[in-house]
Amino acid sequence: MIALRRVALPAAAAGELDRLTARIPHGDSKTARRLWSSARGARRSIRDGLAEMAAGRGYCMYCGDGLGSTVDHFEPLARNPRRAFDWLNHLLACEYCNSHHKRDRFPLDADGRPLLIDPTAEDPLAHLFLVLSIGTYRPLSEKGRTTIEVCGLNRPLLERGRAAAVDQVAALVFRWWEGTPEVRRRAVWTLRDQPHADVLQAMLRQARLPGAPRVFADADLVDLLRDEDLRAALLP
Repeated sequence: MIALRRVALPAAAAGELDRLTARIPHGDSKTARRLWSSARGARRSIRDGLAEMAAGRGYCMYCGDGLGSTVDHFEPLARNPRRAFDWLNHLLACEYCNSHHKRDRFPLDADGRPLLIDPTAEDPLAHLFLVLSIGTYRPLSEKGRTTIEVCGLNRPLLERGRAAAVDQVAALVFRWWEGTPEVRRRAVWTLRDQPHADVLQAMLRQARLPGAPRVFADADLVDLLRDEDLRAALLP
């Protein structure tokens, strides 16, 4: 999971979302679901906006592995029907994350605040630490722990994919360093396009930690991950 910048929708699309919201009575989830199912144009606008925000080729904003094929209501319609068309309440999700993990789950803390990370409103890496060698997330907060559990972020296939992505990122970073301007351009494009963007972001962040040489066991890789030109090309 990585931080994402929420874009502004075109004025016409935003106006349509406001008009649809006005048609939903407070607490009426049935009407909200009916309007959501029938409002194809509004759903398309939302989907297009989310695709613009998502990493790579439109990867899931939860797992970062599967392609985002569905629009998820971060706060579920069953809980707050009038957020059905709230642009700030939509995330792009793969079918597996949406249907098998998060679903309508939306845990809250004792003060009624969400215990799930919204990657468009906060930095997930403030709540999650990625153990690069095994591709496993460790929680840094209660919100991190709950997000790992609800979104299934440590399911085995994701852990394996992240662990493999570490080697792939390292190989592309060395290719970038040794290459011509065109090779560098393609290496950056590939790094930004591949799944598991969280691995790349975690490597760039952890390379600046005091214990980085022990984490990466390769001083040359640490130096390259600290290179300002590379970082400028890859960091948001």
